[in-house]
Amino acid sequence: MKTAFNIARVELQVLFYSPIAWFILIMFTFQVGMFFCSTFGGLVTSQAIGNPLPGGLSYQVFSSRAGIFGIMLGYLYLYIPLITMGLMSRELGSGSIKLLYSSPISNTQIILGKFISMMIYGLVLVGILFCYVLFAAFTVKSFDFPLILTGLLGIYLLICAYAAVGLFMSSLTSYQVVAAMLTLAMLAILNYIKGWWQGIDFVRDITWWLALSGRSETFLNGLICSEDIIYFLVVISLFLMFAIIKLKAVRQKSSWTVTWGKYVGVFMMAVVVGYVSSRPKMRFYCDVTETKMNTLTENSQEIVAKMKGGLTITTYVNLLDQHFRAGLPEERNRDLSRFKRYTRFKPEIELKYVYYYDKANNKSLDERYPTLSDRERMVKIAKNYDLDSNMFMPPEEIRKMIDLSSENNRFVRLVERESGEKTFLRIFDDAMLFPTEAEITAAFKRLVMNLPTVGFLQGHGERDCVKEGDRDYNLFAWAKTYRYALINNGFDIVEVSLDKALPEKLDILVIADMKTPLSAGEMNRLNAYVERGGNLLIVGEPRRQNIMNPIIEQFGVQLMSGQLVRPTEHFTPDLVLARATEEAGEMSYLFNSLRYANGVIAMPGCSALEYIDNKGYKVTPLFMSDTINGWNELQTVNFIDDTVRLNPESGEIERSYVTALALSRQVGKKEQKIVVLGDADCLSNIELSRGRANVKAANYILISGVFYWLSDEEVPIDVRRPEMPDDAVFIGEAAMGVFKIIFKWILPIGLLFFTIFLWVRRRGR
Repeated sequence: MKTAFNIARVELQVLFYSPIAWFILIMFTFQVGMFFCSTFGGLVTSQAIGNPLPGGLSYQVFSSRAGIFGIMLGYLYLYIPLITMGLMSRELGSGSIKLLYSSPISNTQIILGKFISMMIYGLVLVGILFCYVLFAAFTVKSFDFPLILTGLLGIYLLICAYAAVGLFMSSLTSYQVVAAMLTLAMLAILNYIKGWWQGIDFVRDITWWLALSGRSETFLNGLICSEDIIYFLVVISLFLMFAIIKLKAVRQKSSWTVTWGKYVGVFMMAVVVGYVSSRPKMRFYCDVTETKMNTLTENSQEIVAKMKGGLTITTYVNLLDQHFRAGLPEERNRDLSRFKRYTRFKPEIELKYVYYYDKANNKSLDERYPTLSDRERMVKIAKNYDLDSNMFMPPEEIRKMIDLSSENNRFVRLVERESGEKTFLRIFDDAMLFPTEAEITAAFKRLVMNLPTVGFLQGHGERDCVKEGDRDYNLFAWAKTYRYALINNGFDIVEVSLDKALPEKLDILVIADMKTPLSAGEMNRLNAYVERGGNLLIVGEPRRQNIMNPIIEQFGVQLMSGQLVRPTEHFTPDLVLARATEEAGEMSYLFNSLRYANGVIAMPGCSALEYIDNKGYKVTPLFMSDTINGWNELQTVNFIDDTVRLNPESGEIERSYVTALALSRQVGKKEQKIVVLGDADCLSNIELSRGRANVKAANYILISGVFYWLSDEEVPIDVRRPEMPDDAVFIGEAAMGVFKIIFKWILPIGLLFFTIFLWVRRRGR
């Protein structure tokens, strides 16, 4: 190794005699300074004008895609080939390689010496970045040092990998420019190979693993994975071995067959090591982030730990479904990565794919191929996507295997335990499309325990939980394509009536906007459910007071006569924007997040709630109407043609009213929980799927928050993480202005003058 270090020392001397090494350092310093001042300076200005900064400043400034590290990764791709292009090309072009060959120095020592010089130069580049890290560490509250140091490690490993590639390419030619171009070409291959031949089963895993893209981002996100570390070590070793083989072939004048045999042998060894290290059981992880943002939350880990034995996730891909591309063979590795957090804790998860074609709700196909049969459509699409039509099972075969008609033959996964429990995991019709940790864990939880059953009362004109009309509750309850529907968050849904006693296994009863009153017998059955401590969601509506009040009076609650109004310029006056109370925030973290985001619940047509607290229930107001320009209208009923006016003489008072409240009491060992809403439309299909200009309505949170509380916090799954503590900077605008000058101008210009000074001094010698 002493000889290798001597070679490295000489190489560094030659390198820094060249202006290219100094030019890159100057440009690197200037670019880092520019980007850092822009990002960090923006945060300082934002805080100075009174805007609260979000948590995660360490990640935002350095590790995000728009952070310093993320941006500079793109420039390393251009810088390193300029440094490495002369490592061996210079020796080959000048003939000095013959002196090395005639000396008692081995090929390995030559290559290691050259590479060590690049490792040292890489440390200089990382050292420049570290200067800005130190500045941020002293000026950012609770700076996340482990996250940033891990990011620096990822950048350094990437520099070393680039250097190894450049060193090998430099050994192939005596022309430095050609070596630089070859290095750029090889780096491009290593970055884009991830998408090559993904449709071929045998090749897919090899090209995916060989890809360089995304490896450093894992480190930037604060996750150290054994697979990524081994990848960098293998790539570095691979190209260093290639360079050694090349030197040996020239030195010993080996035949091309022997040389290529060595290349192939080394490459195959790298592939074997890479394949073994990429297996889920062979991976080891260390999440260094403050909030463990790369790791499953504790609730999810607890559920995964309960799933003893094997677990199979079978993805059914219908070529006639609009989302079929997500499950094609070329997308499989990307699809598997969505479960990487789960395979970390349960590596025996097996993922399978079944391809078929069958009737699907795909209007675009009906428009494009109106006269073709399903099989003809399948053949047409398979041809367009260069797929083998024989890989898709016909409808009669897939139906023998599984009935997917209840899922409308959409892209869906069947999650099945070794012991036989099974459930569906769906995708959704929103921007995210795929399930997040909350939905995946909810599906897993269904496999290991009995989750709450929600009953929707029918028989008196209630809102229907199955129909898809504007006023109905399909999105709220049964819509399998809606992320926040109860069915996708771990609840079982049933329709019930009071013609007979309610089921014992019923956990939550929903009574939504009845049109006709209950009979005496039905009321007795409802009271029996209440007396045994059953939980309820009772949803009223204006002009239904005489129907709903007999049900809720026993709890000390009433729907007030009239209807809440708040006249505005753009909306009808009966639109109430209700805000969560402080007590609601304490009851459910979901309501607290709504308060923090200054969000509202849109209630188009809402009755005010009044209550007394002497019925044995603890009463908690959840949502309140606005205190300004709002009142309970007692006279006007036509809010389109008539104009509403506050009339104090009729008892109309401008103030805030309760629009939703929660009640609780102890029944034996169980806490009974009841929620009453003054508006039924806020949970309707039309309201959950619409938006209004300049209104931050989040009615889906009303579903999640209410049922999280009613289910005793079982579901939806709580996937919160601790708040990131680095949410403030300890520097003012004036001081930041001084540092901007230092970082953007003084440091790079100082380095430029130092370079000129050295160059002039060496020329003088």
